[in-house]
Amino acid sequence: MKRPPAPGSLLRWPVLVLAVGAWELAARSHGSVFFPPPSRIVRQAHALWFSGPAGRLFLTDAALDTIGPSLGRMAAGFVLAALLGIALGVALGRSPRVYALCDPVLQFARAVPPPALVPVFVVVLDFGTPMQVTSIVFSAVWPVLLNTAEGARATDPLRLEVAAVLRLTGAERLWYVIVPSALPRIFAGLRLSLSLALILMVFSELLPGTENGIGFTLTDAQSRSDLLTVWAALTLLGVLGFVLNTCLLALEKRLLGTRRTA
Repeated sequence: MKRPPAPGSLLRWPVLVLAVGAWELAARSHGSVFFPPPSRIVRQAHALWFSGPAGRLFLTDAALDTIGPSLGRMAAGFVLAALLGIALGVALGRSPRVYALCDPVLQFARAVPPPALVPVFVVVLDFGTPMQVTSIVFSAVWPVLLNTAEGARATDPLRLEVAAVLRLTGAERLWYVIVPSALPRIFAGLRLSLSLALILMVFSELLPGTENGIGFTLTDAQSRSDLLTVWAALTLLGVLGFVLNTCLLALEKRLLGTRRTA
């Protein structure tokens, strides 16, 4: 039997509409060029990025040069961080001694603000996509790694004993027992990593030497005092973050639902 939607989900969209409406009224009444109304921002974003031909999903050339490179860098960094974090997290979580030895180093590395290391990556890798992807991986890997390690450590010992009785191999034990038990913590880390990947993607594109991307659009529009484009880029980032997080939540719900059914 299908569960009825929660009251909070029913109020989500009316609250958003009211907030945007209040912003529209306040911006129009104030008339400041620094805070344009949402309607003008949406028209600017449409003209810049979503007024192309239908065969290209209405994307303009500027959209392909702005959104495409940014999403490519972010996707590459996030996927690498997720794979590396899950693999290392499971290995650390299943070895209490190694986890205890590595924990101080992990906590130190996690505490370093990722933007502070970007100058180091610039010196080592120079400006360009490799530096940008590396900075995203370094910032996004820690939530996945630490949450995966905690999830692997919290695997029910009874399940491990049953796996031993059934004579499951190490790979089977990992695939059928440890990873499913750690999935909730893994997805908690992935959600944090996704937001960090978005932040570092924009930050790395604000640096000199970048020729495309949303961050470059922000700095270019700011240098030309094109505040409407600045607001359009900021709105685009918010929409991208919301869409990506929604997709990740849908994947989490599907995988965890399948796990509970199994």
